[in-house]
Parts: sequence; C-alpha cells; structure tokens
Amino acid sequence: MNLFKRIVSKLTNQPEEEEKQSLEKLGDSLKNADLDYKFAQLFTHSGGFFNYCADEAEALQTLNQIVKIEGISNVFCWDKELQNFLNVVKIPYTSEMEHSNDAAFITCEYLIAYDGRIMLSHNNILHYHSSRLPGKIIIMANVSQIVNNLNDAMGKIKRNGNIKNLTSISGGQSSLDTSSNTNTKLFLLLLED
Repeated sequence: MNLFKRIVSKLTNQPEEEEKQSLEKLGDSLKNADLDYKFAQLFTHSGGFFNYCADEAEALQTLNQIVKIEGISNVFCWDKELQNFLNVVKIPYTSEMEHSNDAAFITCEYLIAYDGRIMLSHNNILHYHSSRLPGKIIIMANVSQIVNNLNDAMGKIKRNGNIKNLTSISGGQSSLDTSSNTNTKLFLLLLED
C-alpha cells in the first residue's frame, strides 16, 4: 500500500486494506469451522476481548476482573438483569447515558460469525447512537446468539418483529458508524445457554 493511501485511511479512520485482507483470509481459512470458534477468532483478530463463561458465576468473576483491570468506576447499564451483576460487583451505574460513564454494560442482538461483528439495536443501547457509547463496552451474550452471517441475523430480526436502529460493532471499532472515540475497548462475555 502506498504512503498516500495509508495517510488517507488513517485520516478517514478506515481500516487499511492490508488489515481487511488479513481478516478476509482468516475468515476464509475458518469457513468450515464451528460458528462459535470462527466468531471468537475473527472477533479477537479485529481487536475485541473474548471471554467464554461456562455459567453466570464465571461471568461475574470475569466482569469483576475487567472492572478492576480497566479501572471502571461508573457504568451505563439500563438492562435490569445486567444491573444485578453490577450490584454484586458493587460498581455504580446509571440507566441513562452520562458523561461520567466510563463503560457500558449491554446485551446484543446477534454475534455474526462471518466477520466477528456484534449486532446492536435500540433494545441494547436505547435511543443512543453507538458513537456516544463510552470508551469501554462490555457485552453479555449467549452462544445461541451466534449466527453465520448478516443475512441470517436479518432474517431472525424480521421474524422477531419490532427491532429498530440496527448497527454493528467489531473489535474496538464501529463498523457502521464513525466513532469519535478511536480507543474503544470491546469486551464480550459469552455465556453457555
């Protein structure tokens, strides 16, 4: 890649072609792998932090470690079930986004194995644009939410009905939105169903 293209890609916050090709090559090499393995590999390759949790107790321990290691002190979390986790960890949270939030603890719609992206909707982030999320995002999902590709996810969304404001994120960057925060850290706690 020539120097001019590299500079333009950095200025426009677009992944360099080499990175895209690397992700595509990895995806091709994993085309016959199990969906969960393929998703985990592509998600971590794109910069995400993948944590498999056999049960809720292990998810709670992992959440506690993330909070301590990352120095998280105030979390945006509007989901009542997830708030129970935060109560156990004893971390303050708000159900509306505030400037003091240094992390978000949310659910997601689907995990897309094809490219390691995570699909979000208004069910997960309310009316907020994904670019407004804090610099650290912790997502709790179940293995059953892994789908092969975007078409599978959209088909399931159509069958489920009223889901609005779809977006997707991968690794540490939003795939559909240009985030003003380029140092986003994305943590996934994947629970066995």
